[in-house]
Amino acid sequence: MEELTHIDASGRPRMVDVTEKPDTQREAVAKCLVRMKASTLERLKKEDMPKGDVLAVAQLAGIMAAKQTPHIIPLCHSVLIGDVKIEFSLDEENGTVEITTAVKSLGKTGVEMEALTAAAITALTIYDMCKAVDRRIQIESLRLIRKSGGKSGTITLE
Repeated sequence: MEELTHIDASGRPRMVDVTEKPDTQREAVAKCLVRMKASTLERLKKEDMPKGDVLAVAQLAGIMAAKQTPHIIPLCHSVLIGDVKIEFSLDEENGTVEITTAVKSLGKTGVEMEALTAAAITALTIYDMCKAVDRRIQIESLRLIRKSGGKSGTITLE
């Protein structure tokens, strides 16, 4: 059986020691989908929502979330984030907003959790800002798409 990296010899949680690892360029890309009524998506596109410009606020929330990841995910290392990008793809036919987040860092550990957290909080912000006009909004398919850097190199999942 593989050794559990976040458990010490006595079974207690611990942070993985990364001090001996070399710094490498790291990147992670995550995606998430927000599904809503077509009329809600139309209002979102026109910036005609009671709480304001949904995508601008959601983008800012996602960036802030990436930077706060180690404060909300136990045992997650603090990393110096070099870049966070959040992009939206609107699909009117299916009533969806696809969120794509990309996080870059130069460091000893990856930024998958930062990219996933950014995608989740971006989706939650869209939900929060649109729920007054659409009670059936769904958040779906939060997932890691790609990660690179470190000894495992590039891993592409989609």
